[in-house]
Amino acid sequence: MGVAAAIIKRVGWFVVSLLIASVVIFWIVQALPGDVAQATLGLNATPEALANLRQQWGLDRPVIVRYGAWLGGLLQGDLGASYLTGRTVISQIQPCLAVTSWLTGLAMPLAVLVAVPIGIVAALWRRRWQGLVASGLSQLGMAVPVFLTGIVLVVIFAVGLGWLPANGYVPLTGPRGQFGEWLRHLILPVVTLVIAQASLLTRYVRSGFVDVLTENYLRTARAIGWTRWKALLRHGTRNAALSIVTVVGLQIGAMLVGAIIVEQVFQLPGLGSLLLRSVTSRDLPVVQGIVFLLVCAILVISLLVDLAYLAIDPRLRGRRR
Repeated sequence: MGVAAAIIKRVGWFVVSLLIASVVIFWIVQALPGDVAQATLGLNATPEALANLRQQWGLDRPVIVRYGAWLGGLLQGDLGASYLTGRTVISQIQPCLAVTSWLTGLAMPLAVLVAVPIGIVAALWRRRWQGLVASGLSQLGMAVPVFLTGIVLVVIFAVGLGWLPANGYVPLTGPRGQFGEWLRHLILPVVTLVIAQASLLTRYVRSGFVDVLTENYLRTARAIGWTRWKALLRHGTRNAALSIVTVVGLQIGAMLVGAIIVEQVFQLPGLGSLLLRSVTSRDLPVVQGIVFLLVCAILVISLLVDLAYLAIDPRLRGRRR
Protein backbone atom coordinates (compact mmCIF):
# COMPACT_ATOMS: atom_id res chain seq x y z
CA MET A 1 0.00 0.00 0.00
CA GLY A 2 1.46 3.36 -1.07
CA VAL A 3 1.55 6.51 1.00
CA ALA A 4 -1.40 8.10 -0.83
CA ALA A 5 -3.56 4.99 -0.38
CA ALA A 6 -2.65 4.79 3.32
CA ILE A 7 -3.61 8.44 3.82
CA ILE A 8 -6.90 8.00 1.95
CA LYS A 9 -7.72 4.94 4.06
CA ARG A 10 -7.07 6.79 7.31
CA VAL A 11 -9.09 9.82 6.21
CA GLY A 12 -11.95 7.47 5.27
CA TRP A 13 -11.91 5.89 8.72
CA PHE A 14 -11.88 9.38 10.21
CA VAL A 15 -15.06 10.32 8.34
CA VAL A 16 -16.78 7.07 9.35
CA SER A 17 -15.74 7.52 12.99
CA LEU A 18 -17.04 11.09 12.96
CA LEU A 19 -20.42 9.93 11.64
CA ILE A 20 -20.68 7.20 14.27
CA ALA A 21 -19.69 9.70 16.96
CA SER A 22 -22.45 12.08 15.87
CA VAL A 23 -25.04 9.31 16.23
CA VAL A 24 -23.79 8.28 19.68
CA ILE A 25 -23.56 11.86 20.95
CA PHE A 26 -27.05 12.77 19.77
CA TRP A 27 -28.67 9.67 21.25
CA ILE A 28 -26.89 9.99 24.59
CA VAL A 29 -27.81 13.67 24.98
CA GLN A 30 -31.42 13.01 23.99
CA ALA A 31 -31.59 10.14 26.49
CA LEU A 32 -30.69 12.38 29.44
CA PRO A 33 -33.44 12.12 32.09
CA GLY A 34 -35.93 14.92 32.61
CA ASP A 35 -38.13 17.13 30.47
CA VAL A 36 -36.32 20.10 28.92
CA ALA A 37 -39.51 22.11 28.48
CA GLN A 38 -40.58 21.41 32.08
CA ALA A 39 -37.15 22.41 33.39
CA THR A 40 -37.30 25.64 31.40
CA LEU A 41 -40.86 26.75 32.23
CA GLY A 42 -40.99 25.41 35.77
CA LEU A 43 -43.30 23.08 37.62
CA ASN A 44 -46.29 25.42 37.37
CA ALA A 45 -46.31 25.51 33.56
CA THR A 46 -49.57 24.54 31.87
CA PRO A 47 -49.75 21.55 29.50
CA GLU A 48 -50.52 23.94 26.63
CA ALA A 49 -47.41 26.02 27.32
CA LEU A 50 -45.27 22.89 27.54
CA ALA A 51 -46.69 21.56 24.26
CA ASN A 52 -46.09 24.89 22.50
CA LEU A 53 -42.49 25.04 23.70
CA ARG A 54 -41.81 21.45 22.64
CA GLN A 55 -43.23 22.25 19.21
CA GLN A 56 -41.14 25.43 18.98
CA TRP A 57 -37.96 23.52 19.74
CA GLY A 58 -38.94 20.54 17.58
CA LEU A 59 -39.02 18.15 20.52
CA ASP A 60 -42.39 16.76 19.41
CA ARG A 61 -40.82 15.24 16.28
CA PRO A 62 -39.43 11.68 16.17
CA VAL A 63 -35.85 11.25 17.32
CA ILE A 64 -34.63 10.10 13.90
CA VAL A 65 -36.08 13.25 12.30
CA ARG A 66 -34.40 15.46 14.90
CA TYR A 67 -31.09 13.70 14.31
CA GLY A 68 -31.41 14.16 10.55
CA ALA A 69 -32.02 17.88 11.03
CA TRP A 70 -29.05 18.17 13.39
CA LEU A 71 -26.77 16.23 11.03
CA GLY A 72 -27.86 18.40 8.13
CA GLY A 73 -26.94 21.45 10.17
CA LEU A 74 -23.53 19.96 11.00
CA LEU A 75 -22.78 19.46 7.31
CA GLN A 76 -23.47 23.18 6.81
CA GLY A 77 -21.46 24.26 9.84
CA ASP A 78 -24.56 24.95 11.93
CA LEU A 79 -24.70 23.46 15.45
CA GLY A 80 -28.20 24.76 16.15
CA ALA A 81 -29.46 27.41 18.55
CA SER A 82 -29.51 27.58 22.34
CA TYR A 83 -32.81 26.81 24.05
CA LEU A 84 -32.21 29.44 26.71
CA THR A 85 -30.73 32.40 24.85
CA GLY A 86 -31.84 31.77 21.28
CA ARG A 87 -28.32 32.54 20.09
CA THR A 88 -26.52 30.15 17.76
CA VAL A 89 -24.42 27.52 19.48
CA ILE A 90 -21.37 28.54 17.46
CA SER A 91 -21.60 32.15 18.67
CA GLN A 92 -21.63 30.92 22.28
CA ILE A 93 -18.82 28.42 21.78
CA GLN A 94 -16.40 30.68 19.88
CA PRO A 95 -15.20 32.88 22.79
CA CYS A 96 -14.99 29.86 25.10
CA LEU A 97 -13.15 27.83 22.49
CA ALA A 98 -10.47 30.52 22.29
CA VAL A 99 -9.82 30.24 26.03
CA THR A 100 -9.62 26.44 26.03
CA SER A 101 -7.49 26.43 22.87
CA TRP A 102 -4.94 28.77 24.42
CA LEU A 103 -4.91 26.76 27.63
CA THR A 104 -4.35 23.36 26.03
CA GLY A 105 -2.35 24.72 23.07
CA LEU A 106 0.26 26.19 25.42
CA ALA A 107 0.22 23.37 27.95
CA MET A 108 0.76 20.38 25.63
CA PRO A 109 3.96 21.55 23.87
CA LEU A 110 5.41 22.70 27.19
CA ALA A 111 4.55 19.34 28.75
CA VAL A 112 6.39 17.53 25.93
CA LEU A 113 9.39 19.85 26.24
CA VAL A 114 9.56 19.12 29.95
CA ALA A 115 8.83 15.39 29.77
CA VAL A 116 11.25 14.35 27.00
CA PRO A 117 14.53 15.47 28.61
CA ILE A 118 13.44 14.34 32.10
CA GLY A 119 12.33 10.97 30.69
CA ILE A 120 15.64 10.52 28.86
CA VAL A 121 17.55 11.32 32.05
CA ALA A 122 15.39 8.86 33.97
CA ALA A 123 16.14 6.17 31.35
CA LEU A 124 19.88 6.73 30.94
CA TRP A 125 20.63 7.02 34.65
CA ARG A 126 17.82 4.84 35.97
CA ARG A 127 20.16 3.23 38.53
CA ARG A 128 21.69 6.51 39.68
CA TRP A 129 20.36 9.31 41.84
CA GLN A 130 19.57 11.50 38.80
CA GLY A 131 17.23 8.90 37.37
CA LEU A 132 15.67 8.16 40.74
CA VAL A 133 14.95 11.86 41.33
CA ALA A 134 13.41 12.23 37.85
CA SER A 135 11.22 9.13 38.34
CA GLY A 136 10.23 10.27 41.83
CA LEU A 137 9.14 13.70 40.61
CA SER A 138 7.04 12.16 37.85
CA GLN A 139 5.39 9.78 40.32
CA LEU A 140 4.61 12.69 42.64
CA GLY A 141 3.09 14.72 39.81
CA MET A 142 0.91 11.77 38.80
CA ALA A 143 -0.24 11.13 42.37
CA VAL A 144 -1.44 14.66 43.11
CA PRO A 145 -4.89 15.49 41.58
CA VAL A 146 -4.86 18.32 39.08
CA PHE A 147 -7.28 20.46 41.10
CA LEU A 148 -5.08 20.15 44.18
CA THR A 149 -2.03 21.18 42.15
CA GLY A 150 -3.91 24.26 41.01
CA ILE A 151 -4.97 25.17 44.54
CA VAL A 152 -1.39 24.79 45.84
CA LEU A 153 -0.07 27.04 43.06
CA VAL A 154 -2.73 29.65 43.85
CA VAL A 155 -1.86 29.58 47.57
CA ILE A 156 1.86 30.00 46.85
CA PHE A 157 2.04 32.39 43.90
CA ALA A 158 -1.25 34.30 44.12
CA VAL A 159 -2.12 34.46 47.82
CA GLY A 160 1.32 34.11 49.42
CA LEU A 161 3.64 35.93 47.03
CA GLY A 162 1.05 37.98 45.14
CA TRP A 163 2.91 37.57 41.85
CA LEU A 164 0.04 36.26 39.74
CA PRO A 165 -3.77 36.55 39.71
CA ALA A 166 -5.68 33.71 41.38
CA ASN A 167 -8.47 33.51 38.81
CA GLY A 168 -10.16 35.21 35.88
CA TYR A 169 -9.22 35.73 32.25
CA VAL A 170 -8.23 38.70 30.11
CA PRO A 171 -8.76 38.35 26.33
CA LEU A 172 -5.68 38.60 24.17
CA THR A 173 -7.29 41.07 21.80
CA GLY A 174 -7.80 44.47 23.33
CA PRO A 175 -5.94 47.63 24.30
CA ARG A 176 -2.23 47.88 23.74
CA GLY A 177 -0.26 46.25 26.52
CA GLN A 178 -3.00 43.72 27.30
CA PHE A 179 -0.76 40.84 26.25
CA GLY A 180 0.99 40.98 29.62
CA GLU A 181 -2.25 40.63 31.57
CA TRP A 182 -3.44 37.84 29.26
CA LEU A 183 -0.22 35.97 29.89
CA ARG A 184 -0.28 36.56 33.67
CA HIS A 185 -3.80 35.10 33.94
CA LEU A 186 -2.80 32.00 31.97
CA ILE A 187 0.48 31.15 33.70
CA LEU A 188 -0.95 29.29 36.70
CA PRO A 189 -3.61 27.32 34.75
CA VAL A 190 -1.06 26.33 32.08
CA VAL A 191 1.55 25.31 34.68
CA THR A 192 -1.09 23.23 36.47
CA LEU A 193 -1.84 21.29 33.29
CA VAL A 194 1.84 21.01 32.38
CA ILE A 195 2.69 19.44 35.75
CA ALA A 196 -0.06 16.84 35.39
CA GLN A 197 0.65 15.96 31.76
CA ALA A 198 4.45 16.12 31.91
CA SER A 199 4.47 13.76 34.90
CA LEU A 200 2.58 11.11 32.97
CA LEU A 201 4.47 11.66 29.72
CA THR A 202 7.79 11.32 31.56
CA ARG A 203 6.91 7.75 32.56
CA TYR A 204 6.19 6.78 28.94
CA VAL A 205 9.28 8.55 27.60
CA ARG A 206 11.41 6.74 30.17
CA SER A 207 9.84 3.39 29.28
CA GLY A 208 10.30 4.00 25.54
CA PHE A 209 13.98 4.87 25.85
CA VAL A 210 14.68 2.02 28.29
CA ASP A 211 13.37 -0.39 25.64
CA VAL A 212 15.53 1.27 22.99
CA LEU A 213 18.66 1.02 25.16
CA THR A 214 18.40 -2.78 25.13
CA GLU A 215 18.23 -3.08 21.32
CA ASN A 216 21.09 -4.72 19.40
CA TYR A 217 21.63 -1.81 17.02
CA LEU A 218 22.35 0.46 19.98
CA ARG A 219 24.83 -2.04 21.40
CA THR A 220 26.52 -2.17 18.00
CA ALA A 221 26.81 1.61 17.88
CA ARG A 222 28.37 1.61 21.33
CA ALA A 223 30.76 -1.18 20.31
CA ILE A 224 32.20 0.86 17.44
CA GLY A 225 33.04 3.69 19.84
CA TRP A 226 29.98 5.94 19.85
CA THR A 227 29.00 7.57 23.14
CA ARG A 228 25.69 6.61 24.66
CA TRP A 229 24.21 10.03 23.90
CA LYS A 230 25.34 9.98 20.26
CA ALA A 231 24.03 6.46 19.70
CA LEU A 232 20.72 7.31 21.36
CA LEU A 233 20.16 10.52 19.43
CA ARG A 234 21.29 9.03 16.10
CA HIS A 235 19.50 5.68 16.17
CA GLY A 236 17.24 5.49 19.21
CA THR A 237 15.20 8.66 19.01
CA ARG A 238 13.22 7.69 15.90
CA ASN A 239 12.27 4.30 17.37
CA ALA A 240 11.30 5.74 20.74
CA ALA A 241 9.32 8.48 18.99
CA LEU A 242 6.61 6.01 17.89
CA SER A 243 5.49 5.27 21.44
CA ILE A 244 5.90 8.91 22.47
CA VAL A 245 3.72 10.14 19.59
CA THR A 246 1.05 7.60 20.54
CA VAL A 247 0.98 8.72 24.16
CA VAL A 248 0.97 12.41 23.25
CA GLY A 249 -2.01 11.85 20.97
CA LEU A 250 -3.92 10.01 23.67
CA GLN A 251 -3.00 12.54 26.34
CA ILE A 252 -4.35 15.47 24.36
CA GLY A 253 -7.80 13.94 24.81
CA ALA A 254 -7.14 13.52 28.53
CA MET A 255 -5.86 17.09 28.67
CA LEU A 256 -9.20 18.36 27.36
CA VAL A 257 -10.87 16.67 30.32
CA GLY A 258 -8.25 18.06 32.69
CA ALA A 259 -8.81 21.52 31.21
CA ILE A 260 -12.44 21.40 32.35
CA ILE A 261 -11.28 20.94 35.95
CA VAL A 262 -8.59 23.61 35.66
CA GLU A 263 -11.09 26.08 34.23
CA GLN A 264 -13.27 25.58 37.28
CA VAL A 265 -10.35 26.05 39.69
CA PHE A 266 -9.20 29.28 38.03
CA GLN A 267 -12.66 30.49 36.92
CA LEU A 268 -11.75 30.58 33.24
CA PRO A 269 -14.62 31.12 30.76
CA GLY A 270 -13.68 28.14 28.59
CA LEU A 271 -15.56 25.23 27.03
CA GLY A 272 -15.55 23.29 30.31
CA SER A 273 -17.35 26.06 32.16
CA LEU A 274 -19.87 26.48 29.34
CA LEU A 275 -20.45 22.71 29.21
CA LEU A 276 -21.17 22.47 32.93
CA ARG A 277 -23.57 25.43 32.80
CA SER A 278 -25.36 23.97 29.79
CA VAL A 279 -25.74 20.54 31.42
CA THR A 280 -27.13 22.14 34.58
CA SER A 281 -29.65 24.22 32.63
CA ARG A 282 -30.39 21.34 30.19
CA ASP A 283 -29.46 23.44 27.17
CA LEU A 284 -29.13 20.37 24.96
CA PRO A 285 -28.06 22.02 21.68
CA VAL A 286 -25.09 23.64 23.42
CA VAL A 287 -24.19 20.36 25.17
CA GLN A 288 -24.33 18.47 21.86
CA GLY A 289 -22.27 21.10 20.10
CA ILE A 290 -19.50 21.17 22.71
CA VAL A 291 -19.26 17.38 23.04
CA PHE A 292 -19.21 16.98 19.26
CA LEU A 293 -16.39 19.52 18.91
CA LEU A 294 -14.37 17.78 21.64
CA VAL A 295 -14.84 14.38 20.01
CA CYS A 296 -14.02 15.85 16.61
CA ALA A 297 -10.80 17.32 18.03
CA ILE A 298 -9.80 13.94 19.49
CA LEU A 299 -10.48 12.18 16.18
CA VAL A 300 -8.46 14.78 14.29
CA ILE A 301 -5.59 14.25 16.71
CA SER A 302 -5.83 10.47 16.19
CA LEU A 303 -5.68 11.02 12.43
CA LEU A 304 -2.61 13.22 12.80
CA VAL A 305 -0.97 10.57 14.98
CA ASP A 306 -1.58 7.95 12.28
CA LEU A 307 -0.08 10.24 9.66
CA ALA A 308 2.87 10.91 11.96
CA TYR A 309 3.46 7.14 12.08
CA LEU A 310 3.84 7.13 8.31
CA ALA A 311 6.40 9.93 8.52
CA ILE A 312 8.39 8.41 11.39
CA ASP A 313 8.40 4.73 10.39
CA PRO A 314 8.96 4.08 6.65
CA ARG A 315 8.03 0.42 7.14
CA LEU A 316 4.38 1.37 7.64
CA ARG A 317 4.19 2.98 4.21
CA GLY A 318 4.51 -0.32 2.42
CA ARG A 319 2.58 -2.52 4.82
CA ARG A 320 -0.50 -4.19 3.43
CA ARG A 321 -3.49 -4.47 5.71
